[in-house]
Amino acid sequence: MKTSVSISCLLHHKTTPLWSVTPNSSVFDAIKLMAEKNIGAVLVISGEMLAGVFSERDYTRKIALHGKSSRETQVWEIMSTELITVTPEDTVEDCLRLMTDKRLRHLPVLNGTQVVGIISIGDLVNWIISAQDAAISQMEEYIAGGVPA
Repeated sequence: MKTSVSISCLLHHKTTPLWSVTPNSSVFDAIKLMAEKNIGAVLVISGEMLAGVFSERDYTRKIALHGKSSRETQVWEIMSTELITVTPEDTVEDCLRLMTDKRLRHLPVLNGTQVVGIISIGDLVNWIISAQDAAISQMEEYIAGGVPA
């Protein structure tokens, strides 16, 4: 199983667009977007810069548990701002280790200060499963004599 593949390769194969909200968006609008797109987090972009990440965890821990209103609260009030980010050159293995160690589900991907994507733990798991499937298929072909030695 190849986990030394760069995140840029994984992003190149991702077919979903990059969804974001502004810091002044209501929490309700952010949650609505996440529900419509079936995603667990959105990037919070101010101008061209990454300002934070808003996730389902932010909602449950900072709105639902504190009795706040999602229609009256703006994303900037509760978004995560102490971000851990990765670069396109980081590997799947690096990101898996980081997500496990820091108990993260989403990592923004930055090239310098430019946001180029976001990866989820699900993206990484799917990549590994695909890599394993490809390796197994190659081994089966080799064993069956379909691939020259």
